[in-house]
Amino acid sequence: MGMKPGSVYRDVPGQPYTRMSQTSDKDNYIKGAPASKIDIFETGNKNRDFEKKVKLKVEEECTIRSNALESSRIAANSYLKRELTVEDYHLKVKTYPHHVLRHHPLAGVAGADRYYEGMRKPFGSPIGRGAIVDESQTVILIRTDEENIKEARKAADRAGMKLPVSCKVHVED
Repeated sequence: MGMKPGSVYRDVPGQPYTRMSQTSDKDNYIKGAPASKIDIFETGNKNRDFEKKVKLKVEEECTIRSNALESSRIAANSYLKRELTVEDYHLKVKTYPHHVLRHHPLAGVAGADRYYEGMRKPFGSPIGRGAIVDESQTVILIRTDEENIKEARKAADRAGMKLPVSCKVHVED
């Protein structure tokens, strides 16, 4: 079975599911939790001081899956590498997917209603990770110089199209 659409996991849960129990060290972490899809959080020139910052901010609180964060990073980075050199920008993903997403598969055969009697709120098994973001939180930060602001805004806009929530691009000094 393929992945469920991002709208299934977009709502913010009551409490983030990051650990199971605090009783002992061996039971502290979730068993079978998949790794995050995003591995690279910073690209470009990390050491240079740039004049401007272009921030991609979300407009409402939501949960962003790790594969959506990775695809937005790839979209922004590939556009910046095509338009600029690697020395002309620094791109950073500011959120980390800590929250473990769960899924409880339903039986789709005849007589499944008797099978699922009493399963009103099933717990589910871990299937992925997501980042819980607040309203107006910065998801992606691009640092660049004054002459490259247009390309950085376009890259941030392309990255925002990959996220499951509407985003705005802000330019700061």
